Order: sequence, then structure tokens, then C-alpha cells
Amino acid sequence: MKNTLCAWVNILLGCFILASGFVFFINPYNIVPGGVYGASIVLHNLFPSIQVGTFGYMFDVPLLILSVVLLGAKLGTRTIAAALITPLMMNILSRLVYPTREALEALDPARLLGGCMDLSDHLMLTSVIGAVIIGAGTGLVIRQQATTGGSDIVGMLLQKYCHIRFSRAILLVDGTVVCFGLAVIGLGIGGAEDMGQPALHLSLYSLISIFIISRVIAYTINGAKNDKLIFVISDQRLTELHHYILKDLDRTATCIKSSGLYTGADKEMLFLVVSYKEVTGVKLKIKEADPRAFVVVTDAYDAFGEGWKQLPSSANELQPE
Repeated sequence: MKNTLCAWVNILLGCFILASGFVFFINPYNIVPGGVYGASIVLHNLFPSIQVGTFGYMFDVPLLILSVVLLGAKLGTRTIAAALITPLMMNILSRLVYPTREALEALDPARLLGGCMDLSDHLMLTSVIGAVIIGAGTGLVIRQQATTGGSDIVGMLLQKYCHIRFSRAILLVDGTVVCFGLAVIGLGIGGAEDMGQPALHLSLYSLISIFIISRVIAYTINGAKNDKLIFVISDQRLTELHHYILKDLDRTATCIKSSGLYTGADKEMLFLVVSYKEVTGVKLKIKEADPRAFVVVTDAYDAFGEGWKQLPSSANELQPE
């Protein structure tokens, strides 16, 4: 019950963070970060009386049906909630931060919160900040085995059926959406008369946002990926190193019986995974135990087991990476 409640709280928090990123940093500047809400921004410019979040509902419903059918009931339930809550939060926030209906329909950044957050002259800054916030919110939702609908569902489907990492699938889907938008409406949303911010500039900012969103999602889901894999090969038994690993690091390692290819002499090989902060201490202890030891340190993409991440509990649960 506690884990379930925590998951739903994180989903709600992630939806709020995601909606805030769009309302404050993306929607007012016509940046199109791909996916459902990128398409919704384009449509809002064509039909200003309909809010971006409302267009999100129009796209999400068919994709939600696919989510329930193809991704499983558990994921479908959480995804339905997240996909319905996010556009609602986006619409509510938009109504709260714009003073009039006209300002809301125009998504005028000069009137956003009384003009105190107008970043019209700093589009690179707003695209980066908005992308980071959106990526963090999306990643928080994805970690709870849910999606926020839209391109997230497509990304999950690509991960499950095409074996493409989720963050890379999102980049592929959103990039395709933006390229399609460029072909349809002519290099982004800005018109030819908008000489202050040409359409090409807005398109490039959109592509930058898409890339940052995908990287932040990956970081939020998987962490910094700083765990290290260490192999130690020595001619002698490294008792001091064994004690250091077991007692000081409170970890364990695997001793592998091995022999030198050239000499044929028996050797000891240790296999262990540590965090990047622990690598220096391990190397110093190896030097104390055997200065002539052969050591290999490399990145560990994923580590599962006691003290690390848990293995997937069933084949039907997606592990977004």
C-alpha cells in the first residue's frame, strides 16, 4: 500500500512538473518539442480558442486505447490517469497565469504572470529550462511504470516491440514529429513576417529542446550511470583487498580461478562492481596488496542484484531505459 501510494504521488508530481514546463517555458514561445503537445502548440496557433491541453486530450485518447491493449492493464491504468491529469493541469495553470482570455489565446509571454517571466529575448534559455523541467517530470512519471500519454506511449511501444531504448525512442518520435511539422507548415511555427524570431530559429530551438528532454528523461530514469566494473588479476592471494571490500566497502566480489596464457601459472582474478566514488579507494588498496596487479576499470551500464537495482519482476513490466 505504501509503495502504491508513493507511486501515485510521484505520478501526480511528475504531471505537475511536466505541465509547468510547457506553460511557463514552451507554449508562450511557440517552441515545438515534438510529440502530442508539440502538435497541440501548432494547432493552438491555428485555433487559438482551444487550449493546448485540450488538443492534448484529442491526441491522447486513441493512444491510451493502444496503451491499455498492448502495454498491459497495470501500465494502462496509470497511463490513463497521467495522460488525463497532465492536460487538465496544463489548462488550469494556463488560466491562472494569464490575466485575460485574450492573453490566454495569444499565449502572450509579456502578460505571463504580469510579465515577470517574459523570456522572449532569451529563447535559448527558455528552451533549455523548459526541456529540463519537461524531461524531469516525464522521467518521474515513467519511473512509476506509467507514461504521460502521447509520444511516451509510442516510445514504450517501440521499446517493447522494437527493442529500442526508451529515451532514444522518444528522441526518434519527437524528431519525426518536428520534421513533419516543418514540412507541413514551413520550417516551424513562426511566419515569414516574424522577423524577430524567424521560423528556422524556432525550429532549431525545438530540436535542442527535444535532445535535452531525451537526455534528462534518461538521467531521471536510470541515474548518472557512474557505476564501475573492476577486474583485478594477481599472482598472489589479495587477502587485504578481500577484507577491504567486505568490511570497509560493505560489498562483495567474485573470485574467479584463472591462469596466465603465457606462463600457465595460477592467478587470482577478482570481479566487483562499485560506485564511481569508491574506485579510488579500491585502486589504492590494490596497490598496497599487490603493486604489480593487472587492473581493468570500465563502466557498468546496469547492475542488478542485492545492493543494486532489482531485476524485472515479470515479462510484462517494461523497464524504461
